[in-house]
Amino acid sequence: MMDELLYLTDLFDLYGALLTERQRDCMEMHLFEDFSLAEIGEELGISRQAVHDNLHRSQKSMEAYEEKLRLVERYRKERVELGEIHGMLQKLRQPDNEKAVDEILGRLSFFLERGREV
Repeated sequence: MMDELLYLTDLFDLYGALLTERQRDCMEMHLFEDFSLAEIGEELGISRQAVHDNLHRSQKSMEAYEEKLRLVERYRKERVELGEIHGMLQKLRQPDNEKAVDEILGRLSFFLERGREV
């Protein structure tokens, strides 16, 4: 369940702008505000079933984009690779190169932190 939620969040982060405004609103309330279907329906003035259908169509649309573009797959692979590089750099730290390692880690952390914001 948590893996699916994280996957949906990644899909939304990368493809959410391609959804309709209503689909984006439903997905944002569902994913980020933890609204129930009834709460989303009440907020948007639509039925619970309409919310369910909207979320289902949104997910299917985003999955179709991912099937063609593979951006989430690439993003996740890059995050793993960056984390491994970060760990390897930490192991290279020696008294005579601490400043250089710190500079590289600082630059790398920009990308690691940016990924968490997305």
